[in-house]
Amino acid sequence: MPTVFTHAAVPLAMSLGLGREIISKRLMAAGVVVSVLPDLDVLAFRFGIPYASAFGHRGFSHSLLFAFAVALIGASLARPLLSTARGAFFFLFLAAASHGILDSFTSGGLGIAFLWPFSDARFFAPVHPLRVCPFGLSGFLSFKGLIILWSEVRWVWLPCMGTAIALAALRRRRASLSRGDLHENGTMG
Repeated sequence: MPTVFTHAAVPLAMSLGLGREIISKRLMAAGVVVSVLPDLDVLAFRFGIPYASAFGHRGFSHSLLFAFAVALIGASLARPLLSTARGAFFFLFLAAASHGILDSFTSGGLGIAFLWPFSDARFFAPVHPLRVCPFGLSGFLSFKGLIILWSEVRWVWLPCMGTAIALAALRRRRASLSRGDLHENGTMG
């Protein structure tokens, strides 16, 4: 799995790219929380639930159904999130679903139960550029930890930030066009 920091990259990038008018600070914070929420399933180890179980690590909490359920809860809380129900639903669904998607690009584990409860099959992406994050702080404070962080910067953070910049530029251009910032000859002023 990627680090807890990297799971937050997707909702942060969406928030920055779409802007505060669409994604409030509260909705952004909720997106960050739901993007890391699926990894609470590591608590299953403490209860003796096997990794390969539907309720084990990368099981039901990494499924699209789980992301859908989390998004429904978020939509019902749209008012305190300073959003519309529709906006909260879609943003939180993407934030929660991004967790399993990112995990599917890692180089280890048993795969992701995207289709639970309809299927217990575990899936991986066709490529695995992300190194599996170690459990515990000592793994980060090593050379291996630096390699893991570099793979996350390279394959997640940089593309997410590029997407955020592109979305923000598009948003500014659309705002400029809607304000009528065109000269009579049709060129930008």
